[in-house]
Amino acid sequence: MKQSRVLIPTLKETPSDAEAISHQLMLRAGFIRPVSAGMYAYLPLAYRVLRNIEQIAREELDKIGSVEMLAPAVLPAEMWQESGRYDTYGQNLFKFKDRHQRDFILGPTHEETMTYLIRNVLNSYKKMPQVLYQIQPKYRDENRPRYGLLRGREFIMLDAYSFTANNDDLDTAFDYLEQAFRNIFERNDLNYRAILADSGEMGGNGSKEFHAIAPVGEDTIVYSDVSDYAANLEMATSILQPNPQHELAPLKEINVSPSVKKVKDLAADLKIKVQEIIKCVAYMADDEPVLALIRGDFDINEVKLKNFLHVVELTPATDEQVEQIFQSVPGFIGPLNQKVAVKMIGDLSIQNLTNAVTGANQRGIHYQNVNPKRDYQVLDYADIRTVKEGELSPDNKGILHFTRGIEIGHIFKLGTKYSESMGAHFLDENGKQQPVIMGSYGIGISRLLSAIVEQHHDERGMVWPWQIAPYQVHVVVMNVKKVEQLTLAEEIEANLTAQGLSVLVDDRKERPGVKFAESDLIGIPVRITVGKKAADQIVEIKLRQQEDSVEVAQSDISETIKILLQNND
Repeated sequence: MKQSRVLIPTLKETPSDAEAISHQLMLRAGFIRPVSAGMYAYLPLAYRVLRNIEQIAREELDKIGSVEMLAPAVLPAEMWQESGRYDTYGQNLFKFKDRHQRDFILGPTHEETMTYLIRNVLNSYKKMPQVLYQIQPKYRDENRPRYGLLRGREFIMLDAYSFTANNDDLDTAFDYLEQAFRNIFERNDLNYRAILADSGEMGGNGSKEFHAIAPVGEDTIVYSDVSDYAANLEMATSILQPNPQHELAPLKEINVSPSVKKVKDLAADLKIKVQEIIKCVAYMADDEPVLALIRGDFDINEVKLKNFLHVVELTPATDEQVEQIFQSVPGFIGPLNQKVAVKMIGDLSIQNLTNAVTGANQRGIHYQNVNPKRDYQVLDYADIRTVKEGELSPDNKGILHFTRGIEIGHIFKLGTKYSESMGAHFLDENGKQQPVIMGSYGIGISRLLSAIVEQHHDERGMVWPWQIAPYQVHVVVMNVKKVEQLTLAEEIEANLTAQGLSVLVDDRKERPGVKFAESDLIGIPVRITVGKKAADQIVEIKLRQQEDSVEVAQSDISETIKILLQNND
């Protein structure tokens, strides 16, 4: 392909609003252009990379017996009303009406659609298991689109769905899809981690996320430095060191300045450690008051608390709610002498904490020497805390470290959440009606584009992995006015194309410095420079990530490329 015919609008300067490296480089290299906030056009080079990524995904999913299809992106609201997500999904859901005033949405994901399509079709256990997948644009009305393709309002996603008659088949499908996803990420040359995750709005009780390791990642990954343990911060656990035990002291009231409301200030005022304080955080859980208790040096993990309570909505109580609903005082709320019935959940960190300090539900007053069971009772103890870096891994192998990650995939064991709410049933071996058991599996295809660039770049530009590069070989003609140079470049293109390689020929009337700089920026893996020795059938070959080039005869180009790539692995 002649570069003069390809739309590659490169930029000399980095756009000021581009924060992520991938966003900066893809704008500068002419891969993408914004059309509106969070919505991008994929220009020819980016589209070729996307097609290569999609092809890898198709090969891996087809290999395990998945079948591709395509569903509409515009969906009737009734489907989501059936599942209950129309009202609970939140403001990210694009909602609109057609000319007949019927409600529609732009699909952010397709669990409801797939359930609708298979109900009354997969009506017997004999017709399952079944795995369907599609690759299409999705839509989420992000409040703050940022980082280019990493957080957009329109994005390309692969979403797959398994339908099984029993949990064993679900587990099998889940394992097959997980391995397929791993193969996809590895073939895209990504450094990634598979981690335990929260199912969130998707529902279900089995969930794993895949994260590409990158500083720009919006998620915190918690991992052991010795074992394979990894989880996102919302789900991570650790081995909790036991509290020191003391002889129980008499409970007493102590006066504290009304201005002292934070744990660290209270500890300083009382000259005690923050570990000796029980921090009490008030929440409204589906409009029910809940008091979460945790040791002063820890923070409540609201995802863990929400999952433990099995509620749809969990929000911190406002000062007004603390006063009116909890009938307490902000900054002085505590588990003793509650004036109203409040559900109290204690973190494991306070289960055996002796002689602690906590609020007395009166302004300026705390209790000292508070002890569980003797002085207060919680409904239950659970792990509702956020782990800290340096704690022991829950498998007792190594210590926990934090890193940043870009979520590139997520797989869920949905169970019967959607089939029950939408009436997707089948007859089992005994002729009894059962809900179809489902799984959902997604990869952010357009996110992969950015994640790969975040991991594969240098100060000059992008460095595309061979298998997904927009073109594999960049033939750069130094002087297009020289017939022998153009002729040799065309011969090289024809020969390499016949061997199955993709080739871009820079036939533009530009200075050599501009051509080399833009070649580095675009990041094609192999560059062949056709220059002054073209008449002798001699060219220079250079790998994008290497500094040195080698001179070779035209007849040795293919073999030299193979050797260079092998030596670079």
